[in-house]
Amino acid sequence: MKVTIIGAGIMGTTFAILVKELAPELDVTILERLERAGAGNSWAFNNAGTGHEANCELNYTPVDEEVISVEKALKIHAQFNVAKQFWAYLVDKGAIKEPTSFINQTKHCTIVSESSIEELKLRFKEMSAHHFFEHMRYSEDFDEIKSWIPFTMEGRARDEKMAATVIETGTDVNFGALTELMAEYAVNHLGVKIEYGVHVKRVHRSPAGSWLVETQTRGAPLQHRADVLFVGAGGGAFPILKKSHLPFARRFTGFPVGGRFLQARITPEQADQYRAKTYGKAEVGAPPMSVPHLDLRVADGQHYLLFGPFASFKPVLEKGRGFVDYLRAMRLHDIPGLLNVALEHFPLVKYLISETFKGDKSMLEALDKFAPGLSKKFDWKPIEAGQRVQIIKDGDLQMGTEIIVSSDKTYGTILGASPGASVSPEAMLRALEQLMPGIVDNEDAKTKLKAMFPEDNLDTLINNPERYREVRDAANKSLGITSKLSG
Repeated sequence: MKVTIIGAGIMGTTFAILVKELAPELDVTILERLERAGAGNSWAFNNAGTGHEANCELNYTPVDEEVISVEKALKIHAQFNVAKQFWAYLVDKGAIKEPTSFINQTKHCTIVSESSIEELKLRFKEMSAHHFFEHMRYSEDFDEIKSWIPFTMEGRARDEKMAATVIETGTDVNFGALTELMAEYAVNHLGVKIEYGVHVKRVHRSPAGSWLVETQTRGAPLQHRADVLFVGAGGGAFPILKKSHLPFARRFTGFPVGGRFLQARITPEQADQYRAKTYGKAEVGAPPMSVPHLDLRVADGQHYLLFGPFASFKPVLEKGRGFVDYLRAMRLHDIPGLLNVALEHFPLVKYLISETFKGDKSMLEALDKFAPGLSKKFDWKPIEAGQRVQIIKDGDLQMGTEIIVSSDKTYGTILGASPGASVSPEAMLRALEQLMPGIVDNEDAKTKLKAMFPEDNLDTLINNPERYREVRDAANKSLGITSKLSG
């Protein structure tokens, strides 16, 4: 059986490893538009690098009439802990030599101003009562908060009312480095083939029932055949889905959202002083990916601060692709859905357009509003982040992700952007279970899956504190995550 995967990002590469670990006899090929694995949205500065487990992101705990919902936070935290199990497996077996090459422990903090103190206090009360967040701490004391996040606090007045929470065991993840490491392992040890410089033009059925993938490979037309086709190409998954002529393709279209960050390189000593990701509260009407945060980032052995993101509206599906590609991906039946989103979410559209034209001066002013005086402490420069494409399904805008599999189980794809890379192993495991159930149902596969995912049942992690702590502590030990950071 020939399995073809489109996209050598974190999703496609993870899917390839799972397939080959469980069924080594299968012929697995990844087709990638760029020249290396993880160079798209997975690349270090095309995303925030937060190991999203709902420690600090207020948008994962919405409040409605003073009632806070933690269900989404619990699911995301459980999904990330499934991801950590898979990465720990790769480290333990030597597939990845050094965990700090892609994951580094970083405090996860939330800070709010006076108007949101009661909301954060309620969030802390509800979350810290659950074993996922039992080590979360809350404070309204200036000096204590400053000891957690000095760069965010040192320019503030001592009498300014605010509150913060902290969890010491958060992470910064370089998903680009992780993807490259996994791709190297997949090629050299599992026999996966990766072809670079391959631009997929369309996919369609052959008379025999297999999938034919029409490509431009370094400028030359080339055709690939697949018995099973999985598309993990970020925003590029939308036009491929449209060209597949599968009946459910009409239900989906993409709503692109771009982003920018301010970036400053810092010394290792300054990194040791901060060692945090600090999330605030999004402006009214802002999309979830626009929650302001000041992050320590580690990439290629260097330390950086990142502030943002600043959203933008760019009608392109992937960074490096143009508006024409977006137009070609559109169909007449997509127009009503886009118009519906524009009308129902007009404040969001207005916000994105206004953010698009925000200049460097306004970006630095936003930084100083979040962390007074920090714009002058470091040398900041704006950088462009990756392109996210949110789902419009049946005319409604959705902010999550969705796995889609054809009825004959020969075509699968993942759409959407949040929480994305952080939960990629759990998401790809579910995609594999739906798309290729035959390779996960035998006893050998179940034994292998247990080695990769000691506990992948989200309900068990959520409802069984002892089991959760057991698998969390084992994964954290392999990944170098300790119970407490110093400083």
